[in-house]
Amino acid sequence: MKILVINAGSSSLKYQLIDMDTEQMIAKGNCERIGQEGSFIGHKTADGRSFTKEIPMPDHAKAFIAVSDALLSEEYGVIKNLDEVAAIGHRIVQGGALFSDPELVTEEVIKGIESLIPLAPLHNAGHVQAIRGCQQVFGDKIPMVVVFDTAFHSTMPEKAYMYAVPYEYYEKYAVRRYGAHGTSHRFVSGAMADLMGKDIKDLKLITCHIGNGSSITAVQNGKVIDTSMGLTPLDGILMGTRSGCLDPSVVTFIAEKEGFTPQEMNTLLNKKSGLLGISGISSDDRDVTKAEEEGNHRAALVHQMLYYQIAKYIGQYWVAMGGCDGIVFTAGLGENQPALREGVIDYLAFAGVKLNKEVNAKTRDTAFISAEDSSIPVAVIATNEELAIARDTKSIVEKL
Repeated sequence: MKILVINAGSSSLKYQLIDMDTEQMIAKGNCERIGQEGSFIGHKTADGRSFTKEIPMPDHAKAFIAVSDALLSEEYGVIKNLDEVAAIGHRIVQGGALFSDPELVTEEVIKGIESLIPLAPLHNAGHVQAIRGCQQVFGDKIPMVVVFDTAFHSTMPEKAYMYAVPYEYYEKYAVRRYGAHGTSHRFVSGAMADLMGKDIKDLKLITCHIGNGSSITAVQNGKVIDTSMGLTPLDGILMGTRSGCLDPSVVTFIAEKEGFTPQEMNTLLNKKSGLLGISGISSDDRDVTKAEEEGNHRAALVHQMLYYQIAKYIGQYWVAMGGCDGIVFTAGLGENQPALREGVIDYLAFAGVKLNKEVNAKTRDTAFISAEDSSIPVAVIATNEELAIARDTKSIVEKL
C-alpha cells in the first residue's frame, strides 16, 4: 500500500509518498509560492534523484497536477499510474472541538474544517483549498483522510483548556486552549515508550517540539493533560517570529502607544517577535547562534530566555503529572541543537536530571542523551508526522 501524505498551507504544499509495507519514504517534495509569481516545485526520490522546476501554479489544483506529474515522471517518477496511490492523508492544523479523531473526507467534514477557519485562518483555509484541488486532480476513486493536529490534545481536562475570561466567550466562540503539533507529540511519545521498553500507559512524559514553531506537552498514560500552545499557535514559549505567552496588557499597551490596529498587533506578535524580535538578527537559529558565538549580547539573551522558558514548562508539567518518567526533544532545534538541550537540562540538575554531554553533542537522531546516573531518561527522537498521518490514513481506509 502506497499513501500520499499532504501538508498544505495557503501558498505551499508539501508531499510525501510512503510505502506502508516498509513504512519508508519513496518520494517527497514541496510546491512553493502557490498563487504567486515564481511558483516552483522541488522533488526528491528515496534513491537520490531530484529536480527543482519553476511551474505556474495559480491554485492548489495546479499544484496537485505538478505533484502527480513528478510522481509519474519518466526520469524522476516512482509510480507508473495514479492507481498505485491507495489513499491520501491530509494534515489539518485545527480540528477545534469538532474533530478528535482522523476522519474520512466527506463534504460534511470539509464544511466542518471550513467552519474552523476563524481559529486558524491561514492554515485551515489552505487545507480546504488543498482538499478541493486534490479532488479535482485525483477524483473520487482514491479515498482521502484528514488527520488533525489538535486531536491528540483533545484529552485535556477542562481545568487545562479553559481560559479565565467570561464563560460566554467559550459558549459563543469556542475560546479555549487547543494546542498544536499534536501529531508530532503523539509520534514521539509513543516512540519514547518504545525506546524505554515500556507501555506508554504506564508513563508520564514531557515532549518538547522545538523548531521555528514550538510547543511542549505533558503526556500522562498516553493522554495529553496539558500543552503550551493555546487558542492559536502564538501561545507558549518564544519561537522564530512568535512572542509566546506574555501579559495581555503588553498587547493593549503597545497598540495604544503605536496606534496599531488589531491586525497590525497580530502581525507584530506572530511575525516580528521571538528570536527575530529579541536578537534583531534573524528568525533562523543558525544565524542567531553564529551571532552569539561572535559575542552578540542580544543573540545570547534570546537563547537564555528560550532555555529558561522551556525549563519552566517542564517544571510546570512535572508538577501537573505528579512526576515525570522521561523527557523528549524533537523537531528542528530539538533534534539538531545540542546547546539548547544542555541549556534546558542544566535547570533540572536539582531533580537529578543529567546529560551525557559527549553523547548530546553529537546526537542528531533518535537516541538517549542522558547520563547513566540521571534520575530519568532524556532522549532525542526524530519526529515523523508524515508517517503518523500515513498510519492513521491506512487504519481508516483498511476498514472501508
